[in-house]
Amino acid sequence: MSQTVFQPADPNYDSRVRNSFHDQVIMQSMGITLEAVDPGQVTLGMLFNPSFVQQHGFHHAGATTTALDSACGYAAMSLMPADAEVLTVEFKVSLMAPAAGERFSFVGRVIKPGRTLIFTEGEAVAHGPNGGKVIATMTATMMVVQGRAGINR
Repeated sequence: MSQTVFQPADPNYDSRVRNSFHDQVIMQSMGITLEAVDPGQVTLGMLFNPSFVQQHGFHHAGATTTALDSACGYAAMSLMPADAEVLTVEFKVSLMAPAAGERFSFVGRVIKPGRTLIFTEGEAVAHGPNGGKVIATMTATMMVVQGRAGINR
């Protein structure tokens, strides 16, 4: 994935992203942590958790997809104005290898920011004793939502 340097619209993007992430109960429930926030890029982490495996003992694709969606969404949010919220419009996930590892990282990156839509890509990596392996990729479109106070209530 390519890396472009973006200027955030909100100088307090880091704390805004972290506060919003903190409010996502599903991230807490799954043990997903926010590891890094940069303009246009967010990294999440998760330890292997047997509560989220499928019938073959691999982490479930739904867990991977959930984490990638949040990583891409927060990457987009990091570039949005201070009064904006983010909602996912669509995404596509490619599962490239079984999700087997001791821990996982999920990186979301902005490809092209826009005033209303922000295009992102994500990559999930399983980490184990032999290093890291890409297990999934995502392309996602995020919507900038403004003027709708309390959209989450």
